[in-house]
Amino acid sequence: MIKFICYPKCTTCQRAKKWLDDNGIEYELRDIKLDNPTFSELTEWYKAGALPLKSFFNTSGLLYKSLDLKNRLPDMTEEEMLSLLASDGMLVKRPLLIGSDFVLVGFKEDKWSQKAAK
Repeated sequence: MIKFICYPKCTTCQRAKKWLDDNGIEYELRDIKLDNPTFSELTEWYKAGALPLKSFFNTSGLLYKSLDLKNRLPDMTEEEMLSLLASDGMLVKRPLLIGSDFVLVGFKEDKWSQKAAK
């Protein structure tokens, strides 16, 4: 089953959830604030998704900005970045859609259609 990891108050996540529902796609819902992704989950998704690790960061979030991560990330190791992401769900870009053969970060309807609406 597809995992849909979101922050329910986020309008982008709400749009993504509506898209999933409108397209009849079954999913397991997980609130990222209540159930933050673990270091091992993030590592697995990062490796499976073939995306730059920076793409997993919520760069528009208040926490990202308050920690000055724009300037700090370039000097961090992958392990340090993954540990940081695992420390607080609000640092993770959302929504995440995790399938058996894909990892999508953020809601882009065209990409979601290609992967999730098969």
